[in-house]
Amino acid sequence: MEKSINQKSASIRVVAMPADTNPSGDIFGGWVLSQMDLAGGVLASQFSKKRMTTVAINSMRFHKPIMVGDLVSFYTEVSSLGKTSITIDIQTYVTRKNVLLKENQEIKVTEGKFVYVSINESGEPIPVKDT
Repeated sequence: MEKSINQKSASIRVVAMPADTNPSGDIFGGWVLSQMDLAGGVLASQFSKKRMTTVAINSMRFHKPIMVGDLVSFYTEVSSLGKTSITIDIQTYVTRKNVLLKENQEIKVTEGKFVYVSINESGEPIPVKDT
């Protein structure tokens, strides 16, 4: 299935584990960042069908902490396409059990814009899409 621009999809889902915490007991921001990069890379590779590498994080915002046991979902969408680069919007949501309401909550916890470049075997930029 080929991805088109502005088609949002869940790239990856993972459960936040105790090994991923910072000294405060929340999930470490670096772990979240690396998972977002993986999620963006999945979409960039599916879209281009070529080798992609991360070249920039244009923005990154943490809205809420991620807790151990949260189901973390990374939603990705192509926001712009250049000759050799692709910018991916990534939004991170958690599914968290609310014991008071006895139901699951969906909470937006982070968002960012990541830029990937299509490269050849020598690491040189090449067109994202063949013409």
